[in-house]
Amino acid sequence: MSLKHTAQVEAREVVKGVNTRMQVLISAQEGPHFAMRRFIMEKGGGMPRHTNTVEHEQYVLGGQARIGIADETFEVQKGDIVFIPAGVPHWYQNLGDEPFEFLCMIPNKPDTIVVLDEPPAC
Repeated sequence: MSLKHTAQVEAREVVKGVNTRMQVLISAQEGPHFAMRRFIMEKGGGMPRHTNTVEHEQYVLGGQARIGIADETFEVQKGDIVFIPAGVPHWYQNLGDEPFEFLCMIPNKPDTIVVLDEPPAC
C-alpha cells in the first residue's frame, strides 16, 4: 500500500515538452500493473507529436488543451477522458491562460518514446 500527497511528489520537466512538468504519482515499483502520472502544462505549454509503445488512459483535471491523436484533433477540458492506443502519434497544446493538467495511467511495460515533430505553435 502507498499513501502520499501530490505536494510530496517531485515534479520534473518533460525533456521534449515546452513549459511542461510531470509527477510520477504511482511508480511501476508501487503499482503491479499500472503507473499513474500527473502532467502540468503551463500557459503556452505542450508536447510534440510522438509515439509510445504503451497505451495511455487519461483524465483531464483542469484547463483546456488541443490534443492531436492520429489524424484527428480534439479540444479537451476538465472532466474529459482520453484513450490513446499504443503506437498512435499524439501531441498536446495548452489553449488557455491557466495550467492544463491531466492524470495519465500507463501499463507497467517497456515504453519507447519516439518524437516525430516539434511542439505545435501556440
